[in-house]
Amino acid sequence: MKLDPAFIWTAFVQLLSAIPTTLEIAGVSVLCGSLIGTAVALVRIYRVPVLHPIASAYVTFIRGTPMLTHLLLILFGLPMLIDAAAESLGLPFRSVSIPMIGFVYISFSITEGAYMSEVVRSGMLAVNRGQFEAAYAVGMTTPQALRRIVFPQAFAAALPNLSNSTIGMLHATTLAFAASVVDINAKAQIVAATNWKFFEAYIAAALLFWGLTFLIERLTALLEKRINSYNRGGVA
Repeated sequence: MKLDPAFIWTAFVQLLSAIPTTLEIAGVSVLCGSLIGTAVALVRIYRVPVLHPIASAYVTFIRGTPMLTHLLLILFGLPMLIDAAAESLGLPFRSVSIPMIGFVYISFSITEGAYMSEVVRSGMLAVNRGQFEAAYAVGMTTPQALRRIVFPQAFAAALPNLSNSTIGMLHATTLAFAASVVDINAKAQIVAATNWKFFEAYIAAALLFWGLTFLIERLTALLEKRINSYNRGGVA
């Protein structure tokens, strides 16, 4: 087998059309996962009755099982629940009308939520308890203290982990092919299937993923620099 450098460029160009789908999956999953993770982190930190053990079990189960398993459970289990619920309510709606990428969003967001909850929780725990006391001393409520004092500092502390989690989700989008969603990696398989030059196609896919990862790293570095310019002098 001989390497065909020309086909690497050909595959690279064809893979560009799959970038929006990959970024869309990663972006939606990280955004929804962050919302889920923040809610779960607050429940665990404040030990909300009833919800606390449920949140802990959710994080433990999701982190203890493979991401592909979550996707397959959603793909096969959620349609059954939706169809059963629609039938019991006498609704004409059926799960087949939901695009496959919708199940990918749900599965990946649930997975990302468990990991993001630990990122958010670690960031919040890094904020000195005295910040809360100072906020309460000037008359702030807990939601105000969280929004104005704690979350900004927690975000700064958790930014490196947030970046790693985002990069991890970007790479995890390759699992979307199991739901027949064409991301960069799936597109590489399709492109290579015409002439069996899979090695060259995967090199092109690797270069694209590396470029996107590098972009996220640079954006994170710029954001860290901007945040540190406001925190010069340090806040305990």
